[in-house]
Amino acid sequence: PLTLKEVQMLVELFYLPYHHGALAQELLEHFQWLRANSLSVGVVATAPDACRVRLVQALLREGACHGWLMPVCPQGTRWRGRAQSFQLLCKQMCRLHSRFVSAAGRALLYDLHPYLWDIRNMLLAASAFVLWLGCQSITAPILLERDAEPWVRRGGLFGELQALLPVGNSCDLFYHPPPLFPSSQLYLLRPMLPLDEVGLEGGGCSEVALEYAGLQMQLSCVPSLAARLLGPFLSLSPEYTFVLEDEDGPCGYAAGALHAEGFLQQRDSSWLPAMRHKYPSDLGTGGPALGQEAVLFFHAEPLAVPRPVLRRFPSLVQLGTAPRVLDVGASRSLALCLLSALRANGSRGVFCQVSDTDRQQLSFYSKLG
Repeated sequence: PLTLKEVQMLVELFYLPYHHGALAQELLEHFQWLRANSLSVGVVATAPDACRVRLVQALLREGACHGWLMPVCPQGTRWRGRAQSFQLLCKQMCRLHSRFVSAAGRALLYDLHPYLWDIRNMLLAASAFVLWLGCQSITAPILLERDAEPWVRRGGLFGELQALLPVGNSCDLFYHPPPLFPSSQLYLLRPMLPLDEVGLEGGGCSEVALEYAGLQMQLSCVPSLAARLLGPFLSLSPEYTFVLEDEDGPCGYAAGALHAEGFLQQRDSSWLPAMRHKYPSDLGTGGPALGQEAVLFFHAEPLAVPRPVLRRFPSLVQLGTAPRVLDVGASRSLALCLLSALRANGSRGVFCQVSDTDRQQLSFYSKLG
């Protein structure tokens, strides 16, 4: 059964529509302050990878010490301290969701789970966005969205947290019903680290890369599907890559490019030629069909994106999850975090490239809305 403290946490999350309990109010105040003061973080721009690794690892670790980074200003130290407190609160809420699904009676579970599920999904995105804020240099001011129509806004803690994300309430136009069979699976959403990239960029078959691709097979000398999908983003736009993890390890990714036109030009002029040199077209000859397809992928000419599309939707996004991720809420949090990061730097719209024969990806994006 739920403990008294867990019941108290549950009550404080859903106190009154516009009057929150102490715990919910603390969450909201932390997020408001962190967003308003994100420019005072003082991240050293000369070593973004090392900074990103240490910051994310420190904030994800309970009781972590921030003495590894010499702050540029006292506000930076204070920002990191509040970011750590916010992360710990988010983790407590995610654990509460898991405990509630496991311990609550069936009738109570199906009555309250949709509301707790919504909060869990929003806090996954908000916590990852705060981690991202802590290791990026914002090049455009984070502006609040214009006032939405009253019917768009949702009340309660969920609505107020959502309004604080750069994408605001625009994502609420698409309704995502909670799963019919609630899951107690714990998820973690965070920016991708260079340690993740090592496994994904390798031409061999690392376990992490195979998890991203959702495959359970071994290829020795050909690029993994994950390297094909994420390679250009890891090389040219690593600051907009996120990882979704469950209790078994990485299970999803989100990647984006703020300026898609320049990104695609660099991909075609530098990244693809390097991959073609690394993986000659005859490399996969005589091997498994999937290996041949992986090699030939680099030698096929990519489709051009029409300029009207690039003008209206200047940013490119790409998302994917492993087949074991059945909770669309986790996938939606992944998308929400990536869109918030792009919007924070001034993006006005996004598009994704999907083959009309890729039914899995078409189904995935259609479920996201």
